[in-house]
Amino acid sequence: MLATCKLSSCLLRGFIASLGFISLVSCENTSNIAGGNNNDIIMSGTDGDDWPAFGRTYDEQHYSPLTEINGGNVATLGLAWKIDLPVSNVTFTQPLEVGGILYYTIGYSVISAVDATTGKELWIYDPHVTDEIGEKQRASWGPRGIAYWNGKIIASTLDGKLFAVSASSGKLLWSQDTTEGPNDGRFISGAPRVFRGKVIIGHGGADTGNVRGYVTAYNADTGARLWRFYTVPGDPAKGFEDDAQRMAAKTWRGEWWKRGGGGTAWNAFTYDAELDRIYVGTGNGAPWNQELRSPGGGDNLFLSSVVALDANTGKYVWHYQTNPGESWDFNSTMDMTLATVNIDGKSRRILMHAPKNGFFYVLDRDSGKLISAEPYTTVNWAKSIDLQTGRPVENPEARFPDGKGRIQPGSAGGHNWMAQAFSPQTGLLYLPTTERGMSYDRTGIDAKSWQRQPNMVLDSGYKRNPITAPFPAGPEYASALKAWNPVTQRPAWSIPQRGLFNGGVLATAGNLVFQGNAEGYLVAYAADTGKVLWRFNAQNGILAAPIAYRVNGRQYLTVLTGFGAIAGGMGPDSARLGWDYRQQQRRVLTFVLGGRETLPPYKKEVEPILRTPDFKIDAALALEGATIFGRKCMACHGPGAIAGGTGPDLRKSAIVPDMDVFDQIVRQGAAKGLGMPEFDELKAHDLQALQHYVRQQAALAKDE
Repeated sequence: MLATCKLSSCLLRGFIASLGFISLVSCENTSNIAGGNNNDIIMSGTDGDDWPAFGRTYDEQHYSPLTEINGGNVATLGLAWKIDLPVSNVTFTQPLEVGGILYYTIGYSVISAVDATTGKELWIYDPHVTDEIGEKQRASWGPRGIAYWNGKIIASTLDGKLFAVSASSGKLLWSQDTTEGPNDGRFISGAPRVFRGKVIIGHGGADTGNVRGYVTAYNADTGARLWRFYTVPGDPAKGFEDDAQRMAAKTWRGEWWKRGGGGTAWNAFTYDAELDRIYVGTGNGAPWNQELRSPGGGDNLFLSSVVALDANTGKYVWHYQTNPGESWDFNSTMDMTLATVNIDGKSRRILMHAPKNGFFYVLDRDSGKLISAEPYTTVNWAKSIDLQTGRPVENPEARFPDGKGRIQPGSAGGHNWMAQAFSPQTGLLYLPTTERGMSYDRTGIDAKSWQRQPNMVLDSGYKRNPITAPFPAGPEYASALKAWNPVTQRPAWSIPQRGLFNGGVLATAGNLVFQGNAEGYLVAYAADTGKVLWRFNAQNGILAAPIAYRVNGRQYLTVLTGFGAIAGGMGPDSARLGWDYRQQQRRVLTFVLGGRETLPPYKKEVEPILRTPDFKIDAALALEGATIFGRKCMACHGPGAIAGGTGPDLRKSAIVPDMDVFDQIVRQGAAKGLGMPEFDELKAHDLQALQHYVRQQAALAKDE
């Protein structure tokens, strides 16, 4: 018997509803659908029937062995069914499929279960995150996926909780707070990974708080905490948790613990079933600027590293650091894909890793030693990676001897969190890449007096000039999908793409590679040549990776569409592609050979810039507002107030000129339940400055 859902009413109507922020449903149900009970389903999924984990199997290859859909017939692939999704800045999550049921999450960790062949709703679970999230709502991200284990769906929340619901009914089974307190600055934006009865999760927060990174393993059946590994050392006076922390502390200078240190593992984990190890990808320093974080230098372990841990105990095994003394937001939190390949006539167990810094690393999984490393995108911060030491040969200019400079890749990275895929069939890894630099300026910053901005505000430790004019978009083709050969360290083929970011990747044994792109198409490429074999107009940009599975002997492919929640800097790039927050056609799309479902006709409606000639702009106030906007608003509403799909374009909003309503939403949190955080620390003068800045940007804008 199918579940019946009770829809929650919208929190705000009328004028405030014009914001378009997310309003989701909670659901009561009594369904009893078989959710599967195979504890080894992630390891034993060689038949490809299910997609039970983020990368399908433990090795994070994002590869399906299914061949029903292949290069010879993919041209007949058609839409089987669709689900229209509510307005949200989080529809880039990767779904799961087990036993004919598809599971996906959007918004603030609202999980849905549907029939994988029809899209018919079975149940919905809403954890009501915004009821108590507080300042962490400002993180503007959302979990990128969910996990399955033993009849359970395991998910995380932006405020730092990990929870499990029944895969058959959606009933809450357990919940754990993974943070060290409600105000510790930690939040979760990545997908949990399950391995042999354990679930591992990390957290974010190093960009906005004095945060010390860690990862934690829990019992997947009960939620009981099993072990925790800190990715940077704490205060030596309090003692070290283990020998790894004692070793790492020798690579730090000053009183780093007072500023957290960083190293947050916010995205990628990989379980090595052969060696019974967990590989953890760690993040940037807190703050980015090493002169503030660790005066006098040092490698600052375990920032920007791949760390191997014993899966049962969490004990340190080995590490490889991609950026000693990290100072540019060069996360190593990107995918770590496992494979066994032939190199120089020898079979090697390898780990493939393309972090933000622009180099593609091949590591020996047994020892952690570097096998090879070559740039996969434009790099100017280092000349090469020394194969003997494993360390980068840095360009001296990258440390800003004059106090400032431009680094490529920039903080967006040459590769970000969008999933890469590896095909054992072709031996190629399919990598979504980006070309973009960034300017850094630390002049005039005093390490002794510097203090981080409070209230969950992005503060890198570099000087940021007020954004007083629209931020320019990057090159028309600022990214590419590359088929990378990990043995030769060269691309087999490369497809230039529009937009700063494009979607995650799926490879299949049908000699196919699927990827959604920034232009709004789901595309199938020949895995060996890169030839375009099929395109579907999804009517929306796509960031999520597709999945493939088989039900009743038929192969299906599912992807979520939606563009947003990347970073504030992408605003002009995606706005140029037309992805407005309110206008997006967010959906779950499922395909099958011969599918005949169609999407309704769609024409992008360009909402005009709101012109208010009677509003007298005060230039001095607008300049103040530019600084406030850059710190508190840009992440969602875009640089120069040019939004790119993450939040509404405030230059077009009738709310901003109305100070009473603007105050209710921004300072009083009237739209908190709809996705708009509360900024109660702002004063009336601050809000007025923001108002004048946004109206100034509207006046400067050209009609689209």
